[in-house]
Amino acid sequence: MASKLETMVSAAAPVEKEQPAPKSGPTEEQLAARKKAHEERVLRWKQIQEAGGADEWIRGELRKKGLLVDSDPSRLSDREKGSFKEQKKAEAAERRALKKLVWEAYRATHVVHLGAGVHWEDRFEADRFDVERREDRLKSNDLQDYKDAEALAKAMGVDVPTLRWFSFHRDVDGGTHYRRWQIPKRSGGSRTITAPKRGLKAAQRWVLRNIAEKLPVHGAAHGFMSARSIVTNAQVHAGADVVVKVDVKDFFPTVTWRRVKGLFRKAGLNEATSTMLAMVCTEAPRDIVEFRGRALPQGAPTSPAITNAICLRLDRRVSGLARALGMVYTRYADDLTFSWRKSDDRAKAPVGALLSGVKKILRAEGFVLHPDKTMVMRDGDRQKVTGLVVNKADGSPAARVPRETLRKLRAAIKNRELGRPGKGDETIDQLKGMAAFVFMCDAKKGQAFLDRIAKLE
Repeated sequence: MASKLETMVSAAAPVEKEQPAPKSGPTEEQLAARKKAHEERVLRWKQIQEAGGADEWIRGELRKKGLLVDSDPSRLSDREKGSFKEQKKAEAAERRALKKLVWEAYRATHVVHLGAGVHWEDRFEADRFDVERREDRLKSNDLQDYKDAEALAKAMGVDVPTLRWFSFHRDVDGGTHYRRWQIPKRSGGSRTITAPKRGLKAAQRWVLRNIAEKLPVHGAAHGFMSARSIVTNAQVHAGADVVVKVDVKDFFPTVTWRRVKGLFRKAGLNEATSTMLAMVCTEAPRDIVEFRGRALPQGAPTSPAITNAICLRLDRRVSGLARALGMVYTRYADDLTFSWRKSDDRAKAPVGALLSGVKKILRAEGFVLHPDKTMVMRDGDRQKVTGLVVNKADGSPAARVPRETLRKLRAAIKNRELGRPGKGDETIDQLKGMAAFVFMCDAKKGQAFLDRIAKLE
């Protein structure tokens, strides 16, 4: 029935382009009016279904209003034909108005369209691209199946038009749902952070809790995971003779919405649900040079968990390569770290074989090794992993905060204790953050800093 309805109403009400949100928020009265109008449309669509479809509902409404004309004009007199024409005009006008109501009701309960280049059908059904034993896969991942757009929207706490608005694709995003800013990189240059606004962020957090965090992740992943951190990532490599760091170029932008959709389909979700959720979690490009299409934004709450799940096979392959070469592997987001220890049968670290193999695996998995960010740190060098020092040191934590960081924090606290102002825009909260960072690695030393800061407050 849906395909027949689309054909019937498309001429009367073509698919509208999604409009950006107004700059000033709606008033409470406007919100209440919108909610009421939406509820009326949802109720109307249920009535259309109960009537047996759009045609039958329209006929029933015309009959109620006394506008349905069933007379055979061939049997009418000339005088009666004039009256018949006027009745048909009135019926046609009312029929157009009812078709518009049908279309509004349909759009209130169906997605209809997600933009140019995005295949969409309002059918949450099985197809030939589903994974084998899809229901078992859903169950093993503790995921729920959704029968239609209404069910998915309701689970996310929004209505269908809002979900469509969050998901609608434009070739170039005008910034409707995201805020964008630059932060400096430690290695120089700047990094673009793209953070969703409140409404979309709430929807993405739902996806994070109910989908992304439930997907399997490799044990080598340490980034953005419960009970894991930069500390656990660094500790694995503490005391090694050789540490090798590799960086993935354009990590988040490389993960396109189609890759995210494939991840969700592999998890057992159907085509429509996977497409919709992939669009919610990705952003249309603003800079063609920087992005290669709609991809994961660096700043969305879902992006880290999705990349961890997408990298499952990558982590398996790289971990297997490292193990074969007598090395240990971990990954923190786009930072891949390897460490090697001397043994009786391995006197030299196989760095060349490692880098060659990693480069091939990354390319096969849809990623690119950053040519300027590969580091080989030997025992005589300072070895840093995710910002922490991991060189051998008797009596010190396996992963340590760099000495210069400790000196800066100690000096900043001392200046405050002596009544001097902080440097630049330095705040007490920033000092507390640095002290908490130290506490993660060395609880005794970190607590001493926190106690001194507490007295300053």
